[in-house]
Amino acid sequence: MIGFPDVWWCCGWVSAGRRWGCCSSCCRGEEFVVQLQVALDVLDLPSALTLANRVSEFVDILELGTPLVKSAGIAAVTAVKAAHPDKLVFADLKTADAGELEADLAFGAGADLVTVMGVADDDTVRGAVAAGARHGKRVVADMIGVVDGRVERIRQVAELGVAFVEIHAGLDEQARPGYSIDRLLADGRAAGVPFSIAGGVKADTIGSVREAGAVVAVAGGAIYNADDPAAAAAELQKRIVS
Repeated sequence: MIGFPDVWWCCGWVSAGRRWGCCSSCCRGEEFVVQLQVALDVLDLPSALTLANRVSEFVDILELGTPLVKSAGIAAVTAVKAAHPDKLVFADLKTADAGELEADLAFGAGADLVTVMGVADDDTVRGAVAAGARHGKRVVADMIGVVDGRVERIRQVAELGVAFVEIHAGLDEQARPGYSIDRLLADGRAAGVPFSIAGGVKADTIGSVREAGAVVAVAGGAIYNADDPAAAAAELQKRIVS
């Protein structure tokens, strides 16, 4: 089983001698590594496996996007994990209810990380976290759709036991005039808990994601829409550590 970094409220994540994204000023100046997550936002399993095979060398986390899970079913999680047992597999279920039940299904299928909606009832989040504890896996709170009061809600769900929160602007939000990733980064800095960023992560913004203290940078279109997804992933990996 792949081991998970522990969440340290003071010092971020520490795993196997590597420091992961400090979320507090107490560790300012120490080197840390941000994990790179690719969103496999395709609609069928063969396409997902093809994309994963092309980019796995350069990423840490393989995310099965919500449309893929809905289209191909939970068995897609098993297939991706079987093909890449050395990678963390992230099932983006966006669970809004029955958190323990849905998380249990995904963890049983091989997922290492599962999302629950940040807007969901607190007991839904707690249920997903309970399922994760049984399986030795982790839950991520997806903050998509939370704009007003986002920092406060991030802190609330962090207290419920999630591994980190994903500060996420969906495709519809990103398509609006004037959208900027800067708002996500500002909220991450202000929240003071471990967070990832999803929504506009690309070669010219990933450095800012790292500087904001994110533990994970989630890239979707910047990789799967590229002429050469492997080269795009390699470039993101290079920039995330430089």
